[in-house]
Amino acid sequence: MSMIKLAKLPDKTPVKLAIMVAPDLHQALQDYAAAYAASYGPEVPVTDLVPAILSAFLEGDRGFQQQKRKGK
Repeated sequence: MSMIKLAKLPDKTPVKLAIMVAPDLHQALQDYAAAYAASYGPEVPVTDLVPAILSAFLEGDRGFQQQKRKGK
């Protein structure tokens, strides 16, 4: 048993996914990357933005969050 208050940190090892997207979604992601650069300065590759976009989407989906809480 641990003597410290902080629990063991969760596994944060990245998992690589390969996906294919439709051309219109690819263009929308490129446009989003351009808007991001216009807002914050440095250009960030779409591949670096997609995880943040997906995370924000899932965190903002109230129905999914409710279902997730019920499942625990």
